[in-house]
This record gives sequence, structure tokens and C-alpha cells, in this order.
Amino acid sequence: MSSKTLEGVRILDLSRVLAAPLASQMLADLGADVIKVERPGTGDESREYGPPFLNDRDGNPTSDAAFYLSCNRNKRSVTVDLASPRGQEIIRRLAADSDVVLENFKTGALKKYGLDYDSLKAVNPRLVYCSITGFGQTGPLAHKPGYDGVFQAMGGMMSVSGLPDDAPGGGPMKVGISIVDILTSLYASNAILAALHHRDVGGGTGQHIDLSLLDCGVASLSHFAMNYLVSGEIPARRGNGGYGGVPSQTFRCADRDLFLTAGNNAQFGRLCLALDRPDIAKDPRFDNTAGRIRNRDALLAMLDAIFATKPASVWLERLDLADVPSSPVNDIADALANPQVVHREMVREIEHPVAGVLKTLRNPIRLSETPINDYAPPPLVGQHTDQILAAAGYAPEDIETLRQAGVV
Repeated sequence: MSSKTLEGVRILDLSRVLAAPLASQMLADLGADVIKVERPGTGDESREYGPPFLNDRDGNPTSDAAFYLSCNRNKRSVTVDLASPRGQEIIRRLAADSDVVLENFKTGALKKYGLDYDSLKAVNPRLVYCSITGFGQTGPLAHKPGYDGVFQAMGGMMSVSGLPDDAPGGGPMKVGISIVDILTSLYASNAILAALHHRDVGGGTGQHIDLSLLDCGVASLSHFAMNYLVSGEIPARRGNGGYGGVPSQTFRCADRDLFLTAGNNAQFGRLCLALDRPDIAKDPRFDNTAGRIRNRDALLAMLDAIFATKPASVWLERLDLADVPSSPVNDIADALANPQVVHREMVREIEHPVAGVLKTLRNPIRLSETPINDYAPPPLVGQHTDQILAAAGYAPEDIETLRQAGVV
């Protein structure tokens, strides 16, 4: 059985790049029919975000970057020129029969095409219209552009990532992945589902969802922000160290790094036994959580010296036997080869029309009654244009006329 959780929900996806396409991919995985609207000829600009590019069956690079492939599976692609009046009419016709419109154009950009929320609401009052922008629909920066790194910097995330200023290589650090985009996609998919529930179960109407990457980045500060709001103190950067129980961080072993967390007294006691240093757990500086936090530097210096004496594999075996949460610090290849990750089938193989077998990450959601088993490959540019327009009432000759005019 495949996932039919969102069967019957139709999403008109005008978005591109990452945050919004990830949101629509999440909903597509759950069974929604997602129609991806792309520019004629070139398609979503993220198709060009390579290398690496997908290779065809003969090993030759295609025009689709791995970046694009990461966030567009289970969708159908139609090409439409939004700047063309006839293209705008196509969008209005598709929106009239859709449940959701998702877009991430600059604030106000779609109004000049008559494709903003108010315009499409007039066509379909039940429409849930989700706008994802850098700064939101209101405020002094609403019309500015921005990308993930900008919001990590502006939203405070970089200030709490990285080593302290006085450490070698110290300073604010950007998270390696586009984490604000990814977090925003999760907020967006949740918001869309909530709005659909309000409309269909709560007796409400359609509505406009205003999501800002800056807002989502700030919201993701979570307990860091709460610590500041309660104490008035700006959190210090601690590199790979945690902000709760101590120790919770990486340690350099004789050959590589490992990460462990001993967040309570019982775990800390077992850690010290695994290190053959039960005396550390009895030291009055370290025999309680608050003491370990106060005396963090002294404790970490001792642990650093101990871990450096043996290979990580030795320590990890001991830590596992002691039931202390720990892991080697894996690169992506190591992570995907981890036996637990392999067992959970987090990498799936699907059939791509050009590349043949394509490996992709699976959706981590596990539903007992409606499991996510369908993984259609990310579409080629305009792959489903004729199919989608025909279903919208366009005759074959009309579609060909639109194609000759460059509208689709």
C-alpha cells in the first residue's frame, strides 16, 4: 500500500530553488498532486546549480543538477511563461481547480501579473495560498532579496555557531547545509496542512500564509533565544560543545573524532568507568550537573587528554557497553553506510527516464496505515505540460499554438 494521506489535494507550485520546493516535495511524498510550474526552456533555476549534474545512462552529464534532484521528486512539471497574459490565464485556470498555491517570488512580484493571493482568491475562494519570502509580506525589509546564509547571519544563528573568538579559527560560523531553507520548508508544510484542516474540517475558508525565512531562522533559535530572554546574556560560542549537560561534544581520539553526551549524573558515572577513571565522577567539582557546567573547562581538559590516548573504535566500544550515547563523527559516505541507516532504507533507488537508476534519500516519515512507498523521479522540464493542460481543458491544437508562441 502506498501513501494516500493527501490524496485529492492538488498543489500548484510556482516556487523554485529550495525552501518552497522542499515543502511541496514533503506534501507530494504524502500523496498530494503537485504541479510544478517552470519557465519554458530553462525550468527551475536550481537545475543549473551544479556541478555535480546527473549523468545519463551513457555517463554523459545532463542539465539537471543534484541540487534540483534533492527537492522535486513526486511532482509533475508544466512550463508556463508567467509574464505572458496567456500564461497568466493558464495559471488562473489551474488555480481554480487547486487546493494550494505555493510561491516564493519577491514580495509583491506576482501582483503585477494578477497572480497574487487576492487575485487568485477571486478565482477560487477556497484556495490556500502560501508565500515564502526572505523577510515576509510586511516590514521595512519586505522587498529585499536574501539567501540562506544571509538569514543565518541576520537571525543570530551564526553568532552561536563556531569556536569562541579567542580560539584558533574562532568566530561566527555558518551551518554547512542550507538549514534556514530546510526549517522553513517544514514550517510551510505544517502551515499548509493546518490551513487545509481549518478549511475542510473546521468549516473555514481558504487563506494566505505569510512565511519569512528570517522569521523561521529566528524561531529556530529556540532555547538559545529563551536563555537570552530569561537571563539577558548572549550565549557564547562553544564549537562542538553543547549548552546543556557537560560533557556533550566532540573529542579528538588517537585517530579521529567522536561525539558523546553524558547529560546526567548516571551517564557521567558510566562514562568515567568506561574511561577507567571512576575518580573523576567522585570529584566534588564534577559530581553533579551544575558543578560540571561551572567547571566545564577543567573537566574537558581532563577528558581531552584521556581520549587522545586511544583510537576512537576502542572508546566507542567501551561507551556503547556503558550505554553512553556516542558516535564517530561521520562524513556523508560514512553516514549513509551506517548499518542503522541502511536497515531503515534511507537511500532509495528509483527509475529516472534519462539516468536509469537514480539514488535518492527517502522521506523519514513512517506511517503504519499509509506508508510512503511511491518515489517518482524529479520531472524533466515541462515533462507533463501536455497532460496537465489537456486536463485543464486545452485542446491539442491550442497547446501547440501556446508552445509555438513560447507561452509553454
